[in-house]
Amino acid sequence: MGLNLNLRNNARLVMPYAGMIMVECLDVGMSTLSKASMSRGMSHYVFVVYSNAIGTLILLPSSLLFFRSNRPPLTFSLLCRFFLLGLVGITLMQNCIFTGINLSSPTLGSALGNLVPAFTFILAVISRVEKVDMRSRGSQLRVLGSLVSITGAFIVTLYKGPSIGTTPSSNLSQIPTNFNSLTASNWVLGGLFLAAGSLSLSIWYTLQAATLKKYPAEMIVVSFNCFFGTIQCAIVALILEKDPTAWTLKPDLEHLSIFYSSVIGSVVTPCVMTWCIQQKGPVFVAMFKPLGIAIAAWMGVLFLGDTLYLGSVVGAIIIVIGFNGVIWGQSKEDTRRIREGNDDGIGSSTVFIDKAPLLQNFFLRRSV
Repeated sequence: MGLNLNLRNNARLVMPYAGMIMVECLDVGMSTLSKASMSRGMSHYVFVVYSNAIGTLILLPSSLLFFRSNRPPLTFSLLCRFFLLGLVGITLMQNCIFTGINLSSPTLGSALGNLVPAFTFILAVISRVEKVDMRSRGSQLRVLGSLVSITGAFIVTLYKGPSIGTTPSSNLSQIPTNFNSLTASNWVLGGLFLAAGSLSLSIWYTLQAATLKKYPAEMIVVSFNCFFGTIQCAIVALILEKDPTAWTLKPDLEHLSIFYSSVIGSVVTPCVMTWCIQQKGPVFVAMFKPLGIAIAAWMGVLFLGDTLYLGSVVGAIIIVIGFNGVIWGQSKEDTRRIREGNDDGIGSSTVFIDKAPLLQNFFLRRSV
């Protein structure tokens, strides 16, 4: 009995970390496939519509079946909240990010994506979704670790340095190499779109956490997000995409990228992220964003044969140091909350099994 209880406690503490690391790894694969498809001429407006539409077809029936017996009642105010979540977290965020990359470059997109942790932290504290006591050692470590991780992510993105294992080159760059091919106005406009996309994602994290306190059925929340987002994205695509042939998909890569994006990007990662938001809070989820750049750099070397540069190594080390600081601070906060008995179900790992119906409940009950 004591062994089973220890296993439950360990799983409850470890699973949010493992889930978010998995999300960042899956996002790297999704970004690679989608960029390859769009470089062949696929419209990003169409891509977003198709991937979310297939995700809705998978999610909505599954979630209603999964919660058929103990589904909380849906009200008009909740549907309006789901509509807003779809608008912010899918329609605005995805379209702003893809538009910004088209106007500027993927490098700038990666750099400005690291604004998400800072935006989320500020919004969560302002909205009181995340409780931060700067007198606490754990909170201090979380803030410092997040700043260190963001710094490392900027180094990976903006500083290349000499290559490792080959003859050093003189390409020490702090701006993208294709900057001269872009007009200054497009570069600035693209940066504004990317910053807006990062802010939209941060708002989604915060609103999602508040929504889960009112309606703790993660899969249904994600399903309606995707459903409303699909409708909104389709309206945007019909207005902005003037070429009717853009809706015709080319075989192979485009089909594969949409299938991967719909299953991974619209089903798996939003469900895992929503569950982690309920368990640990929006700031915890956002802090994993810089980790994705380090994962992308190393996966590019291992699977795509990319050259490893000094900036990637130095930045990845800094990211790992900051990331460990965040984890250390979070563990101290969890210990303090357990000791003080201040568990509110959001922003803490001390959530009991009946509050985690999506993943944790399933695995833990099977282990008993």
